[in-house]
Amino acid sequence: MPIASITKLMTAMVVLDAHQAMPAMLAISDADIDHLRNSSSRLRPGTTLSRRELLQLSLMSSENRATSALSRYYPGGKPACVVAMNKKARLLGMKSSNFADPTGLDGDNRATAEDLARMVKAADNYALIRQITTTTSYQVDAAHHAPMEFRNTNVLVKNQDSNDWRIGLSKTGYINEAGHCLVMQAQIVNRPMIIVLLNAQGKYSGVGDANRIKKWLESTSYGKNSSARITSLVTANAN
Repeated sequence: MPIASITKLMTAMVVLDAHQAMPAMLAISDADIDHLRNSSSRLRPGTTLSRRELLQLSLMSSENRATSALSRYYPGGKPACVVAMNKKARLLGMKSSNFADPTGLDGDNRATAEDLARMVKAADNYALIRQITTTTSYQVDAAHHAPMEFRNTNVLVKNQDSNDWRIGLSKTGYINEAGHCLVMQAQIVNRPMIIVLLNAQGKYSGVGDANRIKKWLESTSYGKNSSARITSLVTANAN
């Protein structure tokens, strides 16, 4: 299925794998403007931010121009970044996945729920990805621009203190073809779980399904009997 901005997790991994300097300053350009979906952005061409800040906005707020800039500055440019994404997918055993662009705006970015669980498990090995995707908000102080505050696109992360979630990694996504998508790594009944939700039709349907999965696990023998066997992987389709 199309996976929308869940794609950005793979982009982040290959960017980090390239070991480029995180403090290096990168500029948003006209090439980063989305002409496919005409998605909006507060990052105007000419805005200069560090690679670390662009990664923050890409993963936490699903900022398409930030992701595009990261891929343009990848060694060999955006085409090489996409090649690296598909190569890493094969290395991770994501046999039914294809990446066509780094942002997820292209509907040809596709994967199965099982493949995405593999991707989330791999992304969980990157401390910076875990930190960024569980940050609730981030303020950017760009030159010649008033400070801008960006927020996490996952409401479960934003309200984690009050909703009893222990989320270690998170990413949302949406385009028309993909519906609303959500992947998370979270501690449920004191065990690490990966939840993959694809093609939810409502903005908060995936969040509701995640809450139902959590409650179900907590109410079954998995949660009540510490000796019960439990898989560390949960996949679901919200459609």
